[in-house]
Amino acid sequence: MKVTIDGQEIEVEAGTTILQAARMIGGESVPPAMCYYSKLKGSGGKCRCCLVEVAKGSDADPRPMPKLMASCVTGCMDGMEVNSKQSDRVREARQSVTEFLLINHPLDCPVCDQAGECDLQDLSFEHGKSKTRFIEEKRTFEPEDIGPNIQLHMNRCILCQRCVQVADQLTDNRVHGVMDRGDHANISTCISKAIDNEFSGNMIDVCPVGALTDKTFRFKSRVWFNKPYNAHRECTTPGCCGKTTVWMFGDEIQRVTGRKDVYHEVEEFICNSCRFEHKDPSDWVIEGPREFDKDSVINQNNYTQKLDTVHIATEEGILKGREQDRKKISMPAIPLDKEQEEIFKKGNL
Repeated sequence: MKVTIDGQEIEVEAGTTILQAARMIGGESVPPAMCYYSKLKGSGGKCRCCLVEVAKGSDADPRPMPKLMASCVTGCMDGMEVNSKQSDRVREARQSVTEFLLINHPLDCPVCDQAGECDLQDLSFEHGKSKTRFIEEKRTFEPEDIGPNIQLHMNRCILCQRCVQVADQLTDNRVHGVMDRGDHANISTCISKAIDNEFSGNMIDVCPVGALTDKTFRFKSRVWFNKPYNAHRECTTPGCCGKTTVWMFGDEIQRVTGRKDVYHEVEEFICNSCRFEHKDPSDWVIEGPREFDKDSVINQNNYTQKLDTVHIATEEGILKGREQDRKKISMPAIPLDKEQEEIFKKGNL
């Protein structure tokens, strides 16, 4: 069946959601998603970041849907027409959802380990406002120790419940979940148990904000100062692929994560042994630098993307009569030799 999203038509199979169809098209039409995770069954429908406008229900029933729909849980129909980026209603709704998510979220970006690869940062950069109307006190939670490897910052949590679904679908005995209701709802463990499972570290990878972070990497470095490399090892843990991304600072591996795609979703889950216990470069077969396709802080000034030359245009009136000083301030680019030019084009870091 055929679906049109922002004027772009695509053929999809029955059962495909609008969000999945938009990801097949790619580009700016893809709605943001904070709770949906394609690798987790039953995810989606909680954060309302992916709202879209259905201008035409289908060829059989061309009436538009009166309300904005969550694209991650709304199935496609033959002849459906959807407005995403082009709709003023959608843009306004996403701004409102972003404002709502930031109501209780603390301004921890300067100290948060997730900064630079945070989905909420990307969302607020695109749909956020510079001012807030919220003058009440933000909700806060007491610090809680949930185990030796994972740091829980409940104040930053947006209750997407991805970590709960990871524990449900990857681990044998889940010991944490959503406690209480309404604005008191929080992620916690049952009767103060520690989260100790061979695949529990994947909760860090699926968390879209800095609510769950790696204790072994805590406050070590900003992610954009690290160089990510694809690496693999022969892992004997059942269910672990052994394919990872190692984040290096010089010759030191500061952290290990699962390999993520353009939508910040892991390609395959890895075990805790690969993630926390193997930080020596000799433990890994380094395949090469990992490219970034998604626009974010971590990808700025990366050699793998096309960079526009920055021209500093100094006002002539400011330095009138001092042309040579004006040229010095404008800093003309130093020409590269042929070898350096090839390295720059290939993006060899």
